[in-house]
Amino acid sequence: MKRTIITTSDGSKTIQIEGWNEQYHSIHGALQEAKHVYINAGLKTFLERQTKQNPLTLLEIGFGTGLNALLTALESLNISQEICYHGIEAYPVAADELKALGYHTLIGSDPSIFQNIHSCSWEEIQKILPHFSIIKRQAFFSEIAEANAFDVIYFDAFGPRVQPHLWIESIFKKMYKALRPNGLLVTYCAKGSVRRCMQAVGFEVERLPGPPGKREMLRAIKL
Repeated sequence: MKRTIITTSDGSKTIQIEGWNEQYHSIHGALQEAKHVYINAGLKTFLERQTKQNPLTLLEIGFGTGLNALLTALESLNISQEICYHGIEAYPVAADELKALGYHTLIGSDPSIFQNIHSCSWEEIQKILPHFSIIKRQAFFSEIAEANAFDVIYFDAFGPRVQPHLWIESIFKKMYKALRPNGLLVTYCAKGSVRRCMQAVGFEVERLPGPPGKREMLRAIKL
């Protein structure tokens, strides 16, 4: 399917898959969405609620463009919290697309951070910053088998309209199993059927104000 780089409402770019009429990030602001959903409602909320882990382990479902990983790496500089980031992606983004996104320019970060996140080897843990390490895993979400391994999950798969098989009870059962007690999962999606799937596997689910262009989002807690 044809893929195009488009500019979202906050000036940041994303990839649009024209055949699906679907984007990797919100057209209302890729950067704003990532900060609101994953950094503020996810990482920062966990750190406010829990004693710091050493390291904090984080799983991203849908590594995609690496925007969430970049923002998390930059946040590690501010909080001096050791973070081990696991990014799961079945179909990695092409190098020319990553270059065209130019996230480091908009954010004003050292370009080598974004470059190193993407150039490091898959399936091997790599130190990117003093408090941030990453392992990128090329796998399908259904293959996740960890138990009590992660503190935070960024669930950033393509939406249920185009990939409904990623938003079902069996997938969220794997997410629940993968989280440690008191761990949390955040996602931009607020669909009622998704919330009910989360609740069915044991999550306590909160509906929160969404990022620009979206009324609500979900945060699920493993008690």
